[in-house]
Amino acid sequence: MEFQSREQADNAKLVKAQSHIWNHIFNFINSMSLKCAVELGIPDAIHNYGKPMPLSQLVASLQIHPSKTSFVQRLMRILVHSNFFTAKDVTSNEVGYVLTDSSMLLLKDNPLNLIPYLFIMLDPFVLKPWHQMSTWFKNDDPTSFETEYGITVWDHASQVPQFNEILNDAMASDARLISKLLVDDKCKGVFEGLESLVDVGGGTGTVAKAIVKAFPQLECTVLDLPHVVADLEGSQNLKYVGGDMFEAIPPSNAILLKWILHNWNDEECLKILKNCKEALRMSKGEGSKVIVIDMVVGDENTDHELAETQLFFDMLMMVFLTGKQRNKEEWANLIFSAGFSNYKIIPILGLRSLIEIYP
Repeated sequence: MEFQSREQADNAKLVKAQSHIWNHIFNFINSMSLKCAVELGIPDAIHNYGKPMPLSQLVASLQIHPSKTSFVQRLMRILVHSNFFTAKDVTSNEVGYVLTDSSMLLLKDNPLNLIPYLFIMLDPFVLKPWHQMSTWFKNDDPTSFETEYGITVWDHASQVPQFNEILNDAMASDARLISKLLVDDKCKGVFEGLESLVDVGGGTGTVAKAIVKAFPQLECTVLDLPHVVADLEGSQNLKYVGGDMFEAIPPSNAILLKWILHNWNDEECLKILKNCKEALRMSKGEGSKVIVIDMVVGDENTDHELAETQLFFDMLMMVFLTGKQRNKEEWANLIFSAGFSNYKIIPILGLRSLIEIYP
């Protein structure tokens, strides 16, 4: 009996291990099912219905082939399981679907929607470098993207306007969400009293526009590569400057690095931070500082799902760029190596933290 019970325990471990492996093999099905739902317009259809939407009504609202109507329920079943929708009984034999907080961010008319981010990350062109990871480990290419395409992401963006546009759209979609958080009462204090600010790598100015709207006394400059800011028009207290953060940053009272440093390795980050320090020195303003918005990984208080997402982003950096997501010790080492005197990490942006760095 003891042998049988040990064998049963071993078998239980075996099937659990198999399930664990299968679950990770098929993880991509969650992503592709979500992409399919957005492409079909399912979140918008449910939202426009205004109440729990019966399956029959949902099917009737979608532009799909009649032979595919019976498959909608199966698509919705996995998306309910993934917490993108909630199913509620509307009749004795039919369920109705309701949006969750997550699917609200997938509505086309939601100004904070993350659809551009979803589409670029699941685009076949962007997925191909993931298949090169093992090859990349055996060669000296800086990234898997370069193993696949022989060119950096940034160079590809500068040469292919369509890719540059969807990349900028994806970054802008995240910037809109961050902008809302930055002008919230919890974060507003970081900008109070500043006279000028340079948003380094600020793209099309989504964050900068929100900041100058909340703080009209602030003179704000968006610094980005010439092809990014070409043809963009500024306003009275917002201007665009084409340039390279590795060469020089315009003098300013404060410098914002929103999701910039994680793109680069330590040596490259040191160049950026030293240029920031020089820009602050040249401005000679009161309360000078660098404001970093980035992830701080390895916090034992981070819940499992948030920690996993941070690790996903770290792998994303490894495959596409030369950067990484850093823990507290790595941030401290980087900051002090660049010649700054002190810093403060404020974990108030969900996956990301707000880091103030002082000269």
